Amino acid sequence: MPEDTKRDSTHPHPEEELLDSSLGVTIPVAPEGFKSGFIAIVGRPNVGKSTLMNQLVGQKVAITSPVAQTTRNRLRGILTTTEAQLIFVDTPGIHKPHHQLGKVLVQNARIGIESVDVVLLVVDGAVYAGGGDRFIVDLLKRTQTPVILGINKSDLQTSPSDGESLDESYRQLATPQDWQVSKFSALTGDGLETLQQQLIDKLEPGPYYYPPDLVTDQPERFIMGELIREQVLLLTRQEVPHSVAITIDVVEEEPKITRILATIHAERESQKGILIGKKGGMLKDIGSAARQQIQKLIAGKVYLELFVKVQPKWRQSRLRLAELGYRVEK
Repeated sequence: MPEDTKRDSTHPHPEEELLDSSLGVTIPVAPEGFKSGFIAIVGRPNVGKSTLMNQLVGQKVAITSPVAQTTRNRLRGILTTTEAQLIFVDTPGIHKPHHQLGKVLVQNARIGIESVDVVLLVVDGAVYAGGGDRFIVDLLKRTQTPVILGINKSDLQTSPSDGESLDESYRQLATPQDWQVSKFSALTGDGLETLQQQLIDKLEPGPYYYPPDLVTDQPERFIMGELIREQVLLLTRQEVPHSVAITIDVVEEEPKITRILATIHAERESQKGILIGKKGGMLKDIGSAARQQIQKLIAGKVYLELFVKVQPKWRQSRLRLAELGYRVEK
């Protein structure tokens, strides 16, 4: 995290800019009354957390998929307005873990709750509150961090009376905790202006942590890998659910094209076969779709070559997890 940039004796003038050595760019000093802070987006798997962060930030920084448990790393999306800078931490869906990777993901989500300024608990407004939601509410009862309960997927509620009944099941969870409730659709953007203002209201005065035009603190290579993994999830669905990891091996930037070599790591030979497909068809489809997304990311032409490698039981090994970039947050 960049150092605090509040005005002090060494930076007496608001028009001065500070150099952030970690990013190699300058960060302006925040005006009087400016707010900033970190917001953890938490919730059950597949309630729309990544879609919500992408909508709020205004650009695709987190991958989305109809398959649950898409998000692994604590990705930061950054929204800067004239009055505040909101840094969103997109945590993995909180669930009962079934393997070492699951334990790491849930542990990171728990840590995320305690290390932010505001928690946004996102729920699926198209279904009634369930045991998974109550589990997270019980977890959040213990935190001193302000919580907003966000009812997502308002666009999927079939009628006003249906919506009222569904919303009430969640209000019954929020009211005893005195949590503010916000209703919106991350897909259509309806209600997000109100949510954004509610989040800003919860923040304290603070500095710019990042340059105002930055939308994520993740390196470009990480985003490239996530865009490839998104296409694996979309195109293979349940056949190769979450037993894949991506490493970006080579990125060569030339004047007219960027050449990328990447490896898809699977756990079993059978999964390798699915990922490659008949006569290499699946791997070609994954590469073609991912290449189009990466071209949008870097605003330039991309050559993408994919390889598939088998790493037996990588999700069960802390060493393998670390090698592939999945570490428990400090």
